[in-house]
Amino acid sequence: MTSGPLAARWFRVIATFEAISWTALLIAMFLKWVVHAPHEGGVPVVGMVHGIGFVVYLVSTVWAGLALRWSPGNVLAGLAAGVPPFGTVVFERWMLRRGGLTTRSARSSSAAASPSRG
Repeated sequence: MTSGPLAARWFRVIATFEAISWTALLIAMFLKWVVHAPHEGGVPVVGMVHGIGFVVYLVSTVWAGLALRWSPGNVLAGLAAGVPPFGTVVFERWMLRRGGLTTRSARSSSAAASPSRG
């Protein structure tokens, strides 16, 4: 079994988690700075969870890019998508529509690269 389907599945899960953690961090920052909630509105804890999610997203992007044979430009776009809020979900949906999260494109490009034995 190739790592392509697993990498695609994990990439999608981690991209969604990273967006959810961004939402939680934005809410925590609102509570801290606007509402002046006690305990800093949870920013230290939520910020750490989001930071870990961000790093895991970067690793999963590189893994998916290698396993699914994304172009270097797509890998860089995926890495950059981790910076703005909800960019990971936008990138994940874009790659899903383009077929970049299926192993079919990886198989067809490897079949095209190998010489035929006829």
